[in-house]
Amino acid sequence: MSNWKKIISVCLSLAMLLAPAGARAEETQATGEGVEKNGDVYILYTSDVHCGIDQGFGYAGLQQVRDSLEAQGYTTLLVDDGDSIQGEAIGTLTDGEAIVDLMNRMHYDVAIPGNHEFGYGMDQFLKVAEMAEFPYISCNFNKNGELVFAPYVIKEAAGMKIAFVGITTPMTFTTTVPAYFQDEEGNYIYGFLQDETGEALYAGVQKAVDDARAEGADYVYAMAHLGLEAECAPWTYADVISHTNGIDVLFDGHSHDTEQVVMKNKDGQDVVRSACGTKLACIGYSHISAEEGIVDTNIWSWPNKISAPELLGIQNDMQDAVQSAKGAVDEKMKETVATSEVELTISDPVEVDSSGNPIRMVRRAETNLGDLCADAIRDQSGAEIGFANGGSIRANMPKGEITYENILNVHPFGSMLCELKVTGQQILDALEWGARAVPEENGCFLQTSGLTYEIDVSVESGCQAD
Repeated sequence: MSNWKKIISVCLSLAMLLAPAGARAEETQATGEGVEKNGDVYILYTSDVHCGIDQGFGYAGLQQVRDSLEAQGYTTLLVDDGDSIQGEAIGTLTDGEAIVDLMNRMHYDVAIPGNHEFGYGMDQFLKVAEMAEFPYISCNFNKNGELVFAPYVIKEAAGMKIAFVGITTPMTFTTTVPAYFQDEEGNYIYGFLQDETGEALYAGVQKAVDDARAEGADYVYAMAHLGLEAECAPWTYADVISHTNGIDVLFDGHSHDTEQVVMKNKDGQDVVRSACGTKLACIGYSHISAEEGIVDTNIWSWPNKISAPELLGIQNDMQDAVQSAKGAVDEKMKETVATSEVELTISDPVEVDSSGNPIRMVRRAETNLGDLCADAIRDQSGAEIGFANGGSIRANMPKGEITYENILNVHPFGSMLCELKVTGQQILDALEWGARAVPEENGCFLQTSGLTYEIDVSVESGCQAD
């Protein structure tokens, strides 16, 4: 099939999935109740939602897709790959609780903790996990060597036993406030199997996969928050796949990409790696046929600036729930606090990826919003130099009126402004550390104010972590 025919086919399929229930055949119910099942399963997955509950497909569009599949006779499972509860005002002002409430209403089946699940502190995340009506799983998140959650769960669907193995990036240990993982004396009691070689993580994943197979799993899906960025080595998705066996499909998050990859595991067998970006711009899926096994794993994309619920006028239970949750904080969030004559961006202003989504640049190059953030830090601190790490700058700001919500969306994680007295060598070291992965992304990449610097990518970085 030619590329344009494939594009038309995908668009028509997506339009059918998102069509209002009344537009489908009269005998088909939107919820799938009373519909004869066809023996096939669709696993739907989300990742790095970061509180973007009304963006892209939105939770309302996600429900519409799931209802449509159920109405066509498919059995569905819905899972989340981490970083859902932090990222925008609705998460910040409720410490993530409003998001978990919505995930309960969406009837998620499984979720894993990403690094940002811990952004409100360990006690709050464990409270949120208790609130969840679905299990959190992770084969490597541990306290004093004992796993905090089950390493995997097995879900039975259409007569199949489908195992989900949770994997949380060991980067969590260095991308979240250290005190969250310590006891009152400052001793580290929580960990993520973060040894320097990656072998501890690979062994933890392999044990979970083997145990799930021994329990009778027909298929094993790794739900991983690992990513592909150079800074994530030796814990990238490719590192894990290449050092393990028994995984059929790996759903991945953390790096906000949408790459669909097939690569070899340690036994030379093909494993599909699928990522679905961020803010519900995509919904990931894997279709299992009763007769043919796993037939397709990919993503549906919504690259339009206007969300699917708004553009298509979707009205369902989730749309009502999202509007109710957002309404509680909307008045404060809509307060205008500034204006801008240009769009302030974290992305390439022109180029898009293969799915039509913006390409994030703030973690590897200067952007105008990165400059503004660094300028603000220097201005408010009175320091000679301002540094803003690109990983903390999370959203664009529009041209025109800028609201309190826009500000919180740019810096949603409650970071504190700090002032340090440092040497010139320490400044050079900080710049080198931030630039060590260029042209690849790195959350440590420094946006600056009060100085300029150049990066020579022909010189290999000599940075070492301790």
